[in-house]
Amino acid sequence: MKFTITREKLHEGLGAVAASVPTKTTLPVLSNVLLEATKDGIRLSGTDLDLAVSTIIPAQVDQEGATTLPARKLVEIVRELPNASIRVTSSGEQRVQIECGRSRFKLLGLSRDEFPAFPTVKFEGGWKIVAKDLQKLIGHVAFAASTEESRPILNGVLWELRADRMRMVATNGHRLARMDVPLKGAGGQADLIVPPKALEQIRRLFGPDDEIEIARSDNHLGFRSSGTQVFTRLIEGPYPNYEQVIPRENDKIMTADKAAFAAALRRMSIVASDQTHRIRLAFANGACKLSVTTPDLGEAQEEMTVAYEGDPLEIGFNAAYLLEIMKYLPTDEVRMSFKAPERATTCEPVGWDDPASYLTLVMPLRLLD
Repeated sequence: MKFTITREKLHEGLGAVAASVPTKTTLPVLSNVLLEATKDGIRLSGTDLDLAVSTIIPAQVDQEGATTLPARKLVEIVRELPNASIRVTSSGEQRVQIECGRSRFKLLGLSRDEFPAFPTVKFEGGWKIVAKDLQKLIGHVAFAASTEESRPILNGVLWELRADRMRMVATNGHRLARMDVPLKGAGGQADLIVPPKALEQIRRLFGPDDEIEIARSDNHLGFRSSGTQVFTRLIEGPYPNYEQVIPRENDKIMTADKAAFAAALRRMSIVASDQTHRIRLAFANGACKLSVTTPDLGEAQEEMTVAYEGDPLEIGFNAAYLLEIMKYLPTDEVRMSFKAPERATTCEPVGWDDPASYLTLVMPLRLLD
């Protein structure tokens, strides 16, 4: 194998696949990145057996071939090299020489035969989606997925594909995010549960105007554009019926400036409990009174003007959950709807002129009098 490539392109390609390389593994080859020199350029691939990423970068290939090299060390070497051409050559003993300017490295790799094969997914007859629509869903929904291992199904994001729309839903049982985006040219109906780690790679690796081909096998999902492919193992099992927890009869409505509301929440959260992050919100007469009492620390109060319709209400929330929802709401104003102190609260953007629809939900905390 022999090729010449710019440092910028090699660094960019390694950055694309690095997230799929596990930091710890009992299988040494998984710590490596696969380099394949072909007539089309250099294909770089990485996998942790659940997520696999492959991308092609342009290079001058003098001799085709393939090997695997330690991913972390290769990334560090390329990052520190000067902005100049990099020459890479290898012999049949998996010894690879990297030259750039006056720097020279020799790395020991493993045979490409030891590298796992990527999942077999047939893209013909699948879905074709503009990347920005998919990235919009991921960017506004995936944050709400659970990170606890006790309920593995909630560690994934539900992705519903229909003839005219696609929807993503994520929840950890205490908060929920749901978004619908119109869809054209769908390749059939499907309900998929996708790991957020894979979705983050989709959001990061594809350009907004790329057309992404998507297809599935029994337990894998594949994404590809002209030069990049991502494969992920699907999470298996039934997703909870999220429609049951979305309230339909909330009759108390608060509308507020999102930035001002978030700033007040941040100030109050300083004194909130590190365990529960509990804050109290009291709504009445066009005002929202925020307060916190933490026995071993102290207390805080603040009042802000809001638009409020309905009977007076006092309700408790995890401030961290509310702040996270505020972060992802795409407008300057937020509308919250309530029914009672123990019932779910919805948070929606106000004045969003996007064809997508967006809803978030947060469960309240019991107030301690």
